[in-house]
Amino acid sequence: MSLTIYFLRHGETTASRTGGYCGTLDPDLTPEGYQMAEDFAAAYKSLPWVAVFSSPLRRAVATAKPLCETAGIPMQLKEGLKEIAYGRWEGKTPEDINRDFHDDYVRWLTDPGWNAPTGGQKGIDIARRSSLVLEEIEKRYTTGNVLVVSHKATIRIMLCSLLGIDVGRFRDRIGMPVASVSIVEIAEHGPLLHMLGARSHLRGSLNNRAGT
Repeated sequence: MSLTIYFLRHGETTASRTGGYCGTLDPDLTPEGYQMAEDFAAAYKSLPWVAVFSSPLRRAVATAKPLCETAGIPMQLKEGLKEIAYGRWEGKTPEDINRDFHDDYVRWLTDPGWNAPTGGQKGIDIARRSSLVLEEIEKRYTTGNVLVVSHKATIRIMLCSLLGIDVGRFRDRIGMPVASVSIVEIAEHGPLLHMLGARSHLRGSLNNRAGT
């Protein structure tokens, strides 16, 4: 038996509905976001979980909580799983940023791995801190199922790191809708992607909701 990591993006927030950049901001889930968390727990509660790791931000903790309570697994909070910090772009729309920070925005769109939002963090910074969490997981749990609850950019960056994709392409190569789950097995020949951005665990009315 091998180690399998389930990467779960948090449920819907007001920011994910409007498309504003939300990194260090700490909004709660919407009512629909709480339902998404419950749906994940209901669909995956029967798996033999060995650990649950979460970003300490409120939207991630609230998403992890139903599964932890149902499965009786304690939640381990890790700073390395926080979302990328968007600096002066926090809470702003892409249109606002393109107008007010045009040159920085163009550089970031071209290569967000090595260019940061104005006053924020580069993708490579997120790759470094999140890799420490992944290394800890692989060291402590050689087999079993581990849940990692995190954020849109951070999960995409972790998947790029695991799968050998240039971190600078995380926005162009991997989609990650709210409350979606991606599954990576740490197999004999390295990380093996089994599922990407799936939302089949959500009830129909939630699965049909758009969310950035």
